[in-house]
Amino acid sequence: MSASVVLIVFAVIITFICVMLYNRLVRLRNAFENAFAQIDVQLQRRYELIPNVVETASAYMKHESDTLTAVTEARNMASDQCSKASSDPGNGTLLEALSAAEHNLAGVMGRLNVVMESYPDLQASSTMRELHEELSSTENRVAFSRQAFNDAVMRYNTAREQFPAILVANALSFKVADLFVAEDDSIKQAIKISFNQQSRAA
Repeated sequence: MSASVVLIVFAVIITFICVMLYNRLVRLRNAFENAFAQIDVQLQRRYELIPNVVETASAYMKHESDTLTAVTEARNMASDQCSKASSDPGNGTLLEALSAAEHNLAGVMGRLNVVMESYPDLQASSTMRELHEELSSTENRVAFSRQAFNDAVMRYNTAREQFPAILVANALSFKVADLFVAEDDSIKQAIKISFNQQSRAA
């Protein structure tokens, strides 16, 4: 076998390996991007529910406009940051901004809960109870989707860092993806509408 034939065979093998590695990285990148799309779906569902909470609460809380406005503004900011993160779900800067916006939203929703404790009629509202159930269900799906996304990112990053895949990744701009990490433990908890024992018994 001549040297030229050996070189051709070697080149074909290297090309085949590179194509296989490239395809694997593409598949894993698509997987974590799809996983973030599921987070986006659930967060958007929550963002759609919050205006209903505000509208229902406003019928009972005539003198709490500042609190309700803060909830609306925090919801809008979180929705905006979620849309930005969806454009590049592996971008740590965008994920950090989303995490901060979600943290802020959780904070103002917490303040709303405190205020709502002074309005037993609101807590006893069947509409508010239904919204609470929908929000709780959505929060569970958000948590599950966040974990699935982080698992997919870990698989992608692990595959990307292995040799010889890292050579292909660096040559073809497969960047390291970042996890969707909560700013603090509060974001890991569901955004809840609280009901005390008395309102449950009503």
